[in-house]
Amino acid sequence: MDRNNIESIVQQVLAELQGGAQSTAGSRGEIPEKSRVAMLTKKEHFDIQEYPIPPVGDDDILVKVEGCGVCGTDAHEFRRDPFDLIPVVLGHEGTGEIVKMGKNVTKDSAGKPLKIGDKVVTCMIFKDNPDITMFDLNKQNVGGADVYGLLPDDDVHLNGWFSDYILVRGGSTIFNVSDLDLDSRILIEPCAVLIHAVERAKTTNILRFNSRVAVQGCGPIGLICIAILKTMGIQNIVAVDGEEKRLAFAKEMGAGATVNFKNYQGIEALAGGVKDAFGGHLADFAFQCTGSPVAHANIYKFIRNGGGLCELGFFINGGDATINPHFDICSKEITTVGSWVYTLRDYATTFDFLKSAKDIGLPMSKLITHRFPLEQINEALATNLKMEGLKIAIVNQ
Repeated sequence: MDRNNIESIVQQVLAELQGGAQSTAGSRGEIPEKSRVAMLTKKEHFDIQEYPIPPVGDDDILVKVEGCGVCGTDAHEFRRDPFDLIPVVLGHEGTGEIVKMGKNVTKDSAGKPLKIGDKVVTCMIFKDNPDITMFDLNKQNVGGADVYGLLPDDDVHLNGWFSDYILVRGGSTIFNVSDLDLDSRILIEPCAVLIHAVERAKTTNILRFNSRVAVQGCGPIGLICIAILKTMGIQNIVAVDGEEKRLAFAKEMGAGATVNFKNYQGIEALAGGVKDAFGGHLADFAFQCTGSPVAHANIYKFIRNGGGLCELGFFINGGDATINPHFDICSKEITTVGSWVYTLRDYATTFDFLKSAKDIGLPMSKLITHRFPLEQINEALATNLKMEGLKIAIVNQ
């Protein structure tokens, strides 16, 4: 045992005797003095920078990052900085292992015990908003809350999951997900987006066990949507996209039939193709997952009179869609809901969904098609922007 190890042990014992933060080396070595972060310093460029790991307060948690998915929001910030955050450490689909925690930390946001070595994810930072609690989450939309990975840079710097360590501050939401494997944990955040969308769809009282459901867009969002519907027992799912590889994967995730829009000329022909895929019927319900205004305008033609629609594809301003209110909404009496982000309860539901998906053999891990180390993050974002693969992830070794 060398001098550094002895000093580390002495410091840990002293901290415990003084009632300070508990710490451990975790499963992969001692806690270093500094952490690397991928700092977006200008558009389309991250710099790998090092910053001191700050003291862990009584209500804080230091997490060693194991992996983080690349979200479309990260790609938009990388390319255009629409949120005016540069310089910023991105990454909000992250997970890792607790290596140090304050003396006041005993449980997660669902009341589950927390200890050193547990695997965790974070959710929204709600700023003590009394209208948003764990068990009454329908009072207002939570889109205005903060999230790690979209925080302005400060003197801590460990603000996003594209890093070696992240400091989760007191008052944040955090969940113990030690019973899920790494791939599942990386997928929690995007899956929660779809859990929320399906819960919103259920409020229409149209989405049911025997519904015919169309899912337009077979990127990660649409594919996860199909998987969730499948775990609910919905059998009659038609996937719509323009790429045969994605449509083939949609069948693996639970779609019974697929429609390639590139094979049809005009919306009436495409709507006919969807109807044929349902055996001569239009959809009872549809999910629009593309973020394309043209796709939004088209999807009304896929839905029967009295049917329902959930729009969740527009996480940024994608432009205006042209619809005919009389023919598309009024005369058909379409019930439409929008969906944005998720709630704490959706996170808890997501954990059960991922276990159910695994139990019935859905290949969720195949959604992660590319894995890059932190030092290759610029390449990872470029891969995302080129729409190569599906879910891109940064995985720390």
